[in-house]
Amino acid sequence: MNTFRHNWGSNDQISQQLSDLLEKIGIVTGTNSHSATTSKPRFDGWSLSERNPEAIKAWMPIWKWFYHNYFQVQTDGWHHIPSTGKVLLVGSHNGGLASPDTSMFLYDWFSRFGYERLAYALMHPSAWQTPIFARPGSQVGAIIAHPKMARAALSKDAALLVYPGGAEDLFRPYAMRNQIHLANNKAFIKLALIESAPIVPLVSRGAHETLIILTDLYSQVKQLQEWGFPWSLDGNTGVFPIFLGLPWGVGIGPIPNFPFPVQIHTRVCAPVVFERYGRSAARDRDYVDACYQRVCSHMQAELDDLIEQSHG
Repeated sequence: MNTFRHNWGSNDQISQQLSDLLEKIGIVTGTNSHSATTSKPRFDGWSLSERNPEAIKAWMPIWKWFYHNYFQVQTDGWHHIPSTGKVLLVGSHNGGLASPDTSMFLYDWFSRFGYERLAYALMHPSAWQTPIFARPGSQVGAIIAHPKMARAALSKDAALLVYPGGAEDLFRPYAMRNQIHLANNKAFIKLALIESAPIVPLVSRGAHETLIILTDLYSQVKQLQEWGFPWSLDGNTGVFPIFLGLPWGVGIGPIPNFPFPVQIHTRVCAPVVFERYGRSAARDRDYVDACYQRVCSHMQAELDDLIEQSHG
């Protein structure tokens, strides 16, 4: 892993920023300034209106500190993002539940495009059952991972961030850290074809080194559960990783982690535009398969280039 020394900054300043953030998103008080003048938010992922620019602004100083001091992020390719209109951002999911390249990408996005340009991200249904994910997630633009909400976001000409590999990608073993693994999920291809949305892939190096995932024991634990072993298993995520990471030392199951201080390099790749769009194209299985392979190959080539640069 590529770790390094840090400029930790002022602890008092960081504590104040964190306090301001918690107050803004309502974790401490249970309220927020945005909801004071609107209907009570549900934080269940089924609304596009819970995105709160003021909450996003409150996150920015925290993200900024991690961006510059903890992960020392490098980034490139932002000229590939269309200046207006809908776009489907397709990412490789990294780093366990901390997913540090996601928050670093969000920091870059809002730094470049401001807070008013509509941007949403699909979040796994299981995450919406946990308030610590659901409340702040909805306020920065997360919506539930469902075709209805994906189409609704794109119909507003918004940017939509998706991670097709889901938990399987998020908790792929450390040995696969430099591999694009979208788990053969082609729903995003059909979405792009139906909505005539350009795909802009996102890749990163380093984020999947912020914990070390040793293996996935989902099938074994599922078998033990069927035999009566009293271990909670989330069938929606389909993963049960064993990993080395903070603060646990050894993490068992898909539990939150605090990332190791590893340098991250994010890249916005050139857009992928297909020859045909529309519902008939989305129903063509061979065409969907070809489009999927095209996106995967493009992302893998870009990731390989990042890895080669890091060794240069």
